[in-house]
Amino acid sequence: MTLKRTTVYLEDEVLREIKETAARRGMSEAELIRQGVDLAIASNRMWDEPAGLPVFDSGDPAFAERSDDILRETRFGSRGGAA
Repeated sequence: MTLKRTTVYLEDEVLREIKETAARRGMSEAELIRQGVDLAIASNRMWDEPAGLPVFDSGDPAFAERSDDILRETRFGSRGGAA
């Protein structure tokens, strides 16, 4: 991984907390900041494409409304699910 230097302006209190947290966790301040940047990017990511997860169509328009009952029957009921 190639790292590039950048400048970020932080309030004194935030910088103090970064220093304390990094020391407490036994990591560098830079690594803690990189983790924070990764989290910020992930939480603000906008996906242009669907996730590619399989789509299920039960054919039952009331399926969503009955899903808790259906799952309860499947897992704990008489359909042979595990207890």
